[in-house]
Amino acid sequence: MRKALAILSVFAVLACDKKQEKSPTAATDNLKRSNERTETKQESFSTEVALKKTNDEILQALKVNFYDVFAKYIHPQKGVRFSMYAFVNKNEDKHFSRADFEKYYPTKTIFTWGSRDGSGEIYKATIDQYIKNWVFKKDFTKSEYAYNKFLGSGNSLNNLKEIYPGTNFTENYISGSEKSSGMDWNALRFVFEEFEGKYYIVAVINDEWTI
Repeated sequence: MRKALAILSVFAVLACDKKQEKSPTAATDNLKRSNERTETKQESFSTEVALKKTNDEILQALKVNFYDVFAKYIHPQKGVRFSMYAFVNKNEDKHFSRADFEKYYPTKTIFTWGSRDGSGEIYKATIDQYIKNWVFKKDFTKSEYAYNKFLGSGNSLNNLKEIYPGTNFTENYISGSEKSSGMDWNALRFVFEEFEGKYYIVAVINDEWTI
């Protein structure tokens, strides 16, 4: 009887040792997976925080007409495209390299920006006029903010995600008035791409209710 108990005790100790051998490995694997999830969340969170800060800085620069400051946010290689409406039209929308924007914003040079909704009239203006009267037609520093999400939605085709796949964008939205049944809303979107560890703007897109 004593011999049988001794044998059972030996088996119990061996079983316990095996569990202890497996335990550290399992714990390490779980910790590794946990760290991977945390790093992914932190990276995403950092991008969102960084672009919110950049978005607000761009709005402030445009509000006070500091176009030299705005130019620093233009993508060094891809430049920036200005779209009058939600539909990005590569054939009509005005595109500038950073160098060209810096060259022309202080001048009275007239550019063609696109066609007005409804009338089809070609919109022509200087950079200063376009930003003041179209891009910043409302004070977007007081708008509602969204990250990679559309707040404004009208009857104009929105092809941002097709033209700029895999990019991050911000939206600054001002709702419409009761007097106009909410149809006089406006949105200003910035599309960003990363370059050498920093985020730069590649598109400035306005959106509003169209006919």
